[in-house]
Amino acid sequence: MTAPASAERPRRSWPRFLPPLLAFLVVALLGWLLLRPAPQAPATSSLIGRAAPDFTLNTLDGQTVQLSKLRGQPVILNFWASWCGPCQEEAPLFHELGTRQAAQGFKVVGVLFQETDEASARQFIAQHGLNYANAQDKSADTAIAYGIAGIPDTFFIDGAGKVQHFDRGGLNRERLNVGLEKLGLPKL
Repeated sequence: MTAPASAERPRRSWPRFLPPLLAFLVVALLGWLLLRPAPQAPATSSLIGRAAPDFTLNTLDGQTVQLSKLRGQPVILNFWASWCGPCQEEAPLFHELGTRQAAQGFKVVGVLFQETDEASARQFIAQHGLNYANAQDKSADTAIAYGIAGIPDTFFIDGAGKVQHFDRGGLNRERLNVGLEKLGLPKL
């Protein structure tokens, strides 16, 4: 004798949710793999070990800065802009460098990269007490010569005019000290 249809065992509904659940898990895993931060690779530049490209730029205070005229002393060349978050974060280190430059025989030069508002740049300089030359690269020729794609980018140039070190992204004290050591300068 057969049992009535209503007495049949209830069908499990979870198997029909299995394919969408698996699809969701695969998409989530792929999203995580694609969006996670890349491991920090050392910054590199084709200019390391080569002569730093010369430039002549006007500073915000009406002076002229020419890299070749700074030969004989190390130069720390920083490309930045007022709208750049990492530039804001590294500014206190550059303030400290600027206060040490005369006493320790090196120069700091800032180059504005895609700065859209000169007043904002001046406010940034005043806010952070940056007391070194900050030049405008209105034509972007200097940025192109140095291969700048994003900012901040910092080049450590020795007294002979050769690039000894390069760092991409906002500097912290440890990474700044690596560049200073490459130039034979004391750490911060």
